[in-house]
Amino acid sequence: MLLHELAKFDTPTISNVIELFYVVPRNRGYMDQRIRCEFGHLPPMVGYAATAAFRSDAPPAGGDAYGSMDKQLEQFATLPGPAVVVFQDLDSPSISATFGEVMCSTYRAFGSAGLITSGTGRDIDQVRAIDYPIFTGGTNCSHAYCHILHIGLPVHVGGLTVNTGELLHGDINGVIRIPPEIANEIPDAAREFVAAERIVLDYVQGPGPCEINEFVSRRKEFMNIVAQLTARLRRDKK
Repeated sequence: MLLHELAKFDTPTISNVIELFYVVPRNRGYMDQRIRCEFGHLPPMVGYAATAAFRSDAPPAGGDAYGSMDKQLEQFATLPGPAVVVFQDLDSPSISATFGEVMCSTYRAFGSAGLITSGTGRDIDQVRAIDYPIFTGGTNCSHAYCHILHIGLPVHVGGLTVNTGELLHGDINGVIRIPPEIANEIPDAAREFVAAERIVLDYVQGPGPCEINEFVSRRKEFMNIVAQLTARLRRDKK
């Protein structure tokens, strides 16, 4: 139910609301521009991180390059909800695609909500066809010597350190981590914030013409509502 409610809002709104709680600095807690959304037409992705490290510049020591996928799928069952697979590609620059159609189809079949990689991906059209959200650093046609090095350890992707089990929210605007201690309060706060924004947006997006004094008045009304919301939500109150 919580994830369904969070998915009703875009990532910028989630980001704006998290700021009101004063639990994370405004310049922390989200991935940077190196991680891009491939399918902006899909609704927001919400789920719990299932982390892994990836490399493809040299052959694995032995065995099947995808031999760890079964352990990833077992990891999904330990999470409180749908998995968001988060790969850190340890090759710099990325040598090959972290994922393709087979991997994404498998993850989706086992309930995954999406995939994020600091590296690259392939089979983009095929993955688009199954409506599986992917966030990447680019594309690459080859899988080279791809293999998974470890599962479940912290990874660093798009400037954000991600631990297994952390709640992530992503869409065409980017990916953000939702602090667990405020997650349940975010949907109601987001509804209030969006309603407050409409005070300004309904005016400037209306038929016009707009008048500066009315704009200033509406802007002040919006700011007053946000100030009251912040006073109620912020955690660093003395």
